Amino acid sequence: MRVAWFNSETLTATIATAEAQDTLGPTLAKFKRLDLVVLDDLGILPIGAGGSEVIYRVVETCYEATSVIVTSNFAVASFDAILAAQSIAAALVDRLSHHAHLIEATGESVRLTQALSGKGVVPL
Repeated sequence: MRVAWFNSETLTATIATAEAQDTLGPTLAKFKRLDLVVLDDLGILPIGAGGSEVIYRVVETCYEATSVIVTSNFAVASFDAILAAQSIAAALVDRLSHHAHLIEATGESVRLTQALSGKGVVPL
């Protein structure tokens, strides 16, 4: 499978580079040829207006053409709090939730549990 992984920062940088090189159209077309696009940890880092527009543009490009996975510590209902404009958040959620499988994970953090128990921790 052809898969691409991004966080909001790397996705924004990818699109900014494409805009600077005047290759935005071909770059967005590449997203449609992927089998899966993963946008990881949405909202962990601040997302300004430019980043919000980039995320929307990519999701809109992938909409009904490419599978998209978005991970976030924020509920879908609160995306308006992490994106720059409420209208972008509403449009993004609309496209992400159409034909979607929403999975909510609850419980203890595996990383935190392992760290507190000393598993997987190697002294520097």
